[in-house]
Amino acid sequence: MTVPLLRTEHLAKTYDDGDVHAVVDINLEIQRGEFVAIMGPSGCGKSTLLNILGGLETPTDGAVYFDGQPLAALDDLDHFRSHHLGFVFQSFLLLPTLTALENVQVPMFESDLWASQRAQKATELLTTVGLAHRLDHLPSKLSVGERQRVAIARALANDPSLVLADEPTGNLDSKSAVEILELFSTLNRDRKITLVVVTHWQGLAEYCTRLIRLSDGRVVSDEKMPGKSDDRVESTRQA
Repeated sequence: MTVPLLRTEHLAKTYDDGDVHAVVDINLEIQRGEFVAIMGPSGCGKSTLLNILGGLETPTDGAVYFDGQPLAALDDLDHFRSHHLGFVFQSFLLLPTLTALENVQVPMFESDLWASQRAQKATELLTTVGLAHRLDHLPSKLSVGERQRVAIARALANDPSLVLADEPTGNLDSKSAVEILELFSTLNRDRKITLVVVTHWQGLAEYCTRLIRLSDGRVVSDEKMPGKSDDRVESTRQA
């Protein structure tokens, strides 16, 4: 039996002495090669769930397993995140004094790559996201859509098994949002990258291979998108 890349077991998160139930008894399995959209209204627990999946928050109850290993058993979550996960945030979180090329290299500083190798890899990643002509630009000289593309390239810098994105289109106009989702879809299809994206934007459903809906911290539906899921996941297993 194939071990899921990510699995949760009775996951729960409460705040304010137990008065706020952000995540309630969530059991999920995410396979390699899936493009999973987690959707729901503001305040339904999407971002909290994503933060727990990425080891940025600790659950009140339950457990998260990555490739069969419980995150709670790891001694160094920072090391785990830097070697296995990529993060994309709504606010980009680019360093303002660094160029696009330099921002993408930041996750590589813990690697064994030489400076020239880091620069070459960052160039290749920025080319992949369509920014070969913006390598030396500071974030302030980039459009919001271009900043998000830099953030995506940075998320890929450590060759992650899983990319987690929190409202990646939230600060974008509709045209830029579609371009980012098409980029995600291409990365999932062509590079076999597993994606988990949280959003309240309904348009994401057209691009993902699986759609999970949350309400009041609970999973209320979980469906594969016809014609997408099986082919992508199966090709990842065979790769």
